[in-house]
Amino acid sequence: MIKAIIVDDEFNAIKNLKWEIERFCTDVKVLDTFTDPVEAISAINYLKPDCVFLDIEMPEMDGFEMLNMLKYRSFDLIITSAYDNYAIKAFRQHAMDYLLKPVDSDDLIEAIDRIRANKQKNILGSELKGLFEEWRDAEEKRMALPMAGKTLYVDRNDILYCKSDGNYTEVFFENGGKEVFSKRLKDLEDMLGKGFYRVHNSYVTRLNAITEFVNQDGQYLVLCDGTHVPVSRSKKGELLQLLNG
Repeated sequence: MIKAIIVDDEFNAIKNLKWEIERFCTDVKVLDTFTDPVEAISAINYLKPDCVFLDIEMPEMDGFEMLNMLKYRSFDLIITSAYDNYAIKAFRQHAMDYLLKPVDSDDLIEAIDRIRANKQKNILGSELKGLFEEWRDAEEKRMALPMAGKTLYVDRNDILYCKSDGNYTEVFFENGGKEVFSKRLKDLEDMLGKGFYRVHNSYVTRLNAITEFVNQDGQYLVLCDGTHVPVSRSKKGELLQLLNG
């Protein structure tokens, strides 16, 4: 028996899906249904279902937020939605099933077949675990940069290099943009951490943005956008070790 919970803010959608399950998937027991995602969180943590049918586009709390608040995550996730949009694609990248409303019985049967196989292999929740790991990695890459009159939230991999400007730092982005960071270069260097290197007293560069090291005309780096960044003689040895390592 496969234990399931349905979460959808539309009562009629729950009613229709439950009817499809009872008619075409007789080994699936719907433990409970919820239109309130907060109530669903408590129930999922307590009942520990094998699978959850989740509408990710609910008005009070979307599916992403609900999943983040769960303690119990050892279940297979089936997304239900009326739209095949960017959010659905994010889940599909992790081989998760999704059902477009109105739910097609053949799609439902196929999704339950996969869950049945995963339960037999004792790997329920493996796709969800991979999704959370990706989210965590993405959050670790993001950082908050205090600018003049605002805070900019950026992905570290969008930053090409940083240039000292007295008590401030100019931050240059891969898309060609530039912002002024309201702290010294040393402070930003500490925030950026691994993957960036102080190649010069006035420059910090993202290592995987470097395409060339030119050992003439004062030695400099060529970045992926064609920018030339000078390299201090005292930094050359360690920099080459990092690039060749």
